[in-house]
Amino acid sequence: MTDAESNFDHKAFLRSLTQGPGVYRMLNSKGEVMYVGKAKNLRRRVTSYFTRASNRRIASMVAQLCGIEITATHTEAEALLLENNLIKEHKPRYNVLLRDDKSYPYLFLSDETFPRLAFHRGARRAKGRYFGPYPSASAVRETLQLLQKLFPVRQCEDSYYRNRSRPCLQYQIDRCTAPCVGLVSPEVYARDVRDTELFLEGKASDVIERWVVRMEQAANKLAFEEAARLRDQISSLRSVQEKQYVSGERGDLDIVAVATEAGVACVQLFLVRQGRNLGNKSLFPRTGDGAAPSEIASAFIAQYYLGRAVPQQILVNVEPEDRALLEDSLSLQSDRRVRIQARPRGERARWMRMAAENARLALAARLASTSNAQKRLEALQAALGLDEMPMRMECFDISHTQGDQTVASCVVFVGGAPHKADYRRFNIRDITPGDDYVAMRQVLERRYKRVLDGEGRLPDLLLVDGGLGQLSSAAAIISEMGIEQLRMLGVAKGADRRPGMEQLFLLGSNVPLILPPDSQALHLVQQIRDEAHRFAITGHRQRRGKSKTRSVLEDIGGIGPKRRARLLQQFGGLQGLSRAGVEDITTVEGISERLAQEIYAAFHGNK
Repeated sequence: MTDAESNFDHKAFLRSLTQGPGVYRMLNSKGEVMYVGKAKNLRRRVTSYFTRASNRRIASMVAQLCGIEITATHTEAEALLLENNLIKEHKPRYNVLLRDDKSYPYLFLSDETFPRLAFHRGARRAKGRYFGPYPSASAVRETLQLLQKLFPVRQCEDSYYRNRSRPCLQYQIDRCTAPCVGLVSPEVYARDVRDTELFLEGKASDVIERWVVRMEQAANKLAFEEAARLRDQISSLRSVQEKQYVSGERGDLDIVAVATEAGVACVQLFLVRQGRNLGNKSLFPRTGDGAAPSEIASAFIAQYYLGRAVPQQILVNVEPEDRALLEDSLSLQSDRRVRIQARPRGERARWMRMAAENARLALAARLASTSNAQKRLEALQAALGLDEMPMRMECFDISHTQGDQTVASCVVFVGGAPHKADYRRFNIRDITPGDDYVAMRQVLERRYKRVLDGEGRLPDLLLVDGGLGQLSSAAAIISEMGIEQLRMLGVAKGADRRPGMEQLFLLGSNVPLILPPDSQALHLVQQIRDEAHRFAITGHRQRRGKSKTRSVLEDIGGIGPKRRARLLQQFGGLQGLSRAGVEDITTVEGISERLAQEIYAAFHGNK
């Protein structure tokens, strides 16, 4: 059912809407699909758009709404599959979109007398074995290079292989046994192929055992060169095994970590197959103008795994929306139980933290990229109506705990990217606890007195975390110092303090500037503001930690004199303990993981 009229009567539409499961498509005045969603109860779900707008993203979409199309399904699982297909077909603006949707590559071992190892992407029609998937083409090629050094199985194209009259260079450097010209028997070649298969199945230890037996047999026959060659191969394989295998794991699982900042999202995907870490890949989905991490995780899992081979377990750093539905759909597709685990423990929790850190680093690199930064700068110049592009920007923030141990931060962005060499922190002293206005006066005076004395330069744009009051106060301080014509911008949080709801106040105008959630100018402002906040909080925690070092262990319940002495002995004092991670602390007798986390938090705060 469709309503293409510009005046969409949603009340009449809702009265006739089914309460069963299905998929809905939101259309604009041009008939374009703006959003595709699924629902267990279509009437209840669609009605929610007109009774409450959960954020500006939804409100913006509803304001453009001119029609809704509905497809009823028998089950919610059918709706999930249809939603995924429609998102890929229409690429709606307000949906989370996985832009890199190419099929993932595999290693292919052909089924013939002298099999070939090769890179493969696409439909798996040829007879043989497929190992993977790998996160990227480079990961497959690196594995092929590794295998060529360990196992002399051919990797040449069939057209090249069938037209050889003499061995190629790979034979000369001992990386192939030249089956093309009959220098190896099918039995010996099959043995090398079997070793390759065992390695790719995660059974490197079995390969080593086979090689040890062959080495001993060669030595007994006085074939010392062959024994020495096998010894070197065993050593190489042990080295590779240490690097490639995930500790304590011998199955298949994927690790999915989501990171978001300033309207940009990164999904970090690690693939483990047969206990081997096949590498990772960074993906940057379009987030539908600021989707939540749980929504991004849900959309990624649906778009990536439906219609594709799925491991038995998927670890995630944020629980996806509709986790149970996703598990049921993927299990049905795979004919076996598939679990999505949001809070892994033990060793798997460490892998999850590693993936989350990789996502954060990849996102930071994305935000700092030259081309992206340039576009954001141009957008900010246009949004603020500036004559020149603000190449150097500085932002200040204040952090304290109920007025205690106040620290101010100054972060600097040059060319739209962080310039950390110019970051500064200021310990604020001799003020009334919690008086942020006086704290801001102190930090501005200390910062720009140095600039006036010739240390550094003034920014093209000064950002202050706060509304008109904070901006006016900062402007008065700058004016008292004799600094004129400095452009200043106040960044005030919106009514519900949600990202994307910020109000911007340019000095000289009392009218707030409200940019759309997908504005690149707003994303740049958010990034600078958030970086100043992070830098201030880190400094505050460090200062607070130093002031409490003497009694930090005494304040933790469950740490008595014996455990305290044991901790200090193990780490050589408080300084060594402060540098230890949670995993290191749990190795001390009597320290549980919960206690270790409390000790770590006491030194580092709740990061």
